Amino acid sequence: MTKTMSDSIQLIYAGGTFGSYGKPLAPLSADIFLPTLQKLLAEQGNTTGSLTISWLDNTLIKDSSQLTPVDFVHFYQLLLNAYNQGDKRFVLISGTDTLSYLGAFLAEAFAGSDICIVVTGSMRPLLDSEVIHSYDIDAHSDAWGDLNDSLKLAAAGESGVKISFGGESWPAQTVQKIHSHDLMAFTGHSRAAYPANSYIRNLSNTRRQHWLDDQQDLLPNIKASAEQAKIHALYCLPNDVQVLNDQLQALLSQPPCGIILLGFGAGNIPYSAALAKTLDLVHEHGHMVISASQCPFGGVSDSYAAGSWQYDYHVIAGGRLTIPAIYARLLWLLLRYDSPARRRQRWLNNVSQPGTSIKKR
Repeated sequence: MTKTMSDSIQLIYAGGTFGSYGKPLAPLSADIFLPTLQKLLAEQGNTTGSLTISWLDNTLIKDSSQLTPVDFVHFYQLLLNAYNQGDKRFVLISGTDTLSYLGAFLAEAFAGSDICIVVTGSMRPLLDSEVIHSYDIDAHSDAWGDLNDSLKLAAAGESGVKISFGGESWPAQTVQKIHSHDLMAFTGHSRAAYPANSYIRNLSNTRRQHWLDDQQDLLPNIKASAEQAKIHALYCLPNDVQVLNDQLQALLSQPPCGIILLGFGAGNIPYSAALAKTLDLVHEHGHMVISASQCPFGGVSDSYAAGSWQYDYHVIAGGRLTIPAIYARLLWLLLRYDSPARRRQRWLNNVSQPGTSIKKR
């Protein structure tokens, strides 16, 4: 049966600062917040042209610092089901702590589709807590601007997952939080390779249904895998190299997982023969180790001997991907593919796009 794609924007409320109110601040329940937001949108006028704004029922509303892989899959399934019903444009309001992680995960999960998802949030609540007799927009908040910018982006309907914040928007897997309380809390860039270039401008109904059927078939396994998926981050410090070696050794007994090595500068990590041997063992146990930089910009390279040696021991370069994007890609591969070899193959294929790869020496 041929589905007609909807002419509405589906708004999803997932909690966070955006919907907090009162003293002390606490998230309003969806039963209170969504009708309030709907009323405010109607009063402020439509910024989405001929498109209507609808509400997608979401049962998972919590502080974003508490989100887990199971929760990420919840949002994936929620969006997937709505996409399967003919909705194409979405705005997801979430907390800022893991906003970049969630956005990057959805970018991985919906690669190859023509869905349009805009993820946003705010650093200050939408509603003014000084006003106790009614729910009024706080004129000093960034929430209303972020929401309207996101709705306009969704109305344009460009395929892909974007994060909209502070008057700017970026491909989701390029975004990271750079300030803990400033209104300009996020930044990103537009020079993203896969999966930002993996979306299809417009899929035919047949191709879209094939994509959806494939995802629905995999969904039970993805949900089951999310219960067990683990990703570890090992942060290099000016310690004796044995500290890092001990941390990796402790993971050898764990089921295959993802490991992010946060190196200095361009991905430099201290060398020892023992650490090199441990990296070999980690690979043999099915773990994926990705090299990342502690620096907020630039990513990793193999220009320095202090960093390039690790790539001879099965470490994979994270390229220009942010830490949230590396986490998201590792998580999706753990959920989507059932063998370490296939996960590694898919990562190398994805990162081999222009501007993201590091060739093995």
